[in-house]
Amino acid sequence: MTAALPSVPAHSALVLVDLMDRIVALPLEPHKGTEVLAAAEKLAAAFRSAGALVVLVRVERPGVTDQPPGSGLVQGLLQEGDLEIVKRTIGAFQGTGLDERLRERGVTTLVFGGIATNLGVESTARAAGDLGYGLVFVEDAMSALTAAEHEASVKLDFPRLGTVTRAADVRFTSG
Repeated sequence: MTAALPSVPAHSALVLVDLMDRIVALPLEPHKGTEVLAAAEKLAAAFRSAGALVVLVRVERPGVTDQPPGSGLVQGLLQEGDLEIVKRTIGAFQGTGLDERLRERGVTTLVFGGIATNLGVESTARAAGDLGYGLVFVEDAMSALTAAEHEASVKLDFPRLGTVTRAADVRFTSG
């Protein structure tokens, strides 16, 4: 299904969750971490080119001085103009100021990718839905620890919350 985004790209943001070396390297299904990363990088380039915001979310363990190795975003993912959000819960809205930062930019639609589909992505998306954002889920730009977990989110939960699509079908509408 093609996901038509608002004609004003600035009203959309790509939200990529937990694309960190240690998480991308996990044994993931149905898409390998490197496949998710490649799809996410292409989407991010398209969003930046269109003038839309790219939000990169990463997790830090609360109450820990030193984070585990590989806790930064994958090198080269964060570009000038992107918004980096550090979360300390499963979802990216609690205590991060993300909602305020999106609203000050006039963002109304969020497009999701990342790892894990059923954890960080779904938790963030559910909060975004509760806050009134339009939601788009890019199935091949996310993955989980098992194919069953990924499929449950993509086939059962996400269609109730927004539009499920593939990276090749994400388009900004014209006019």
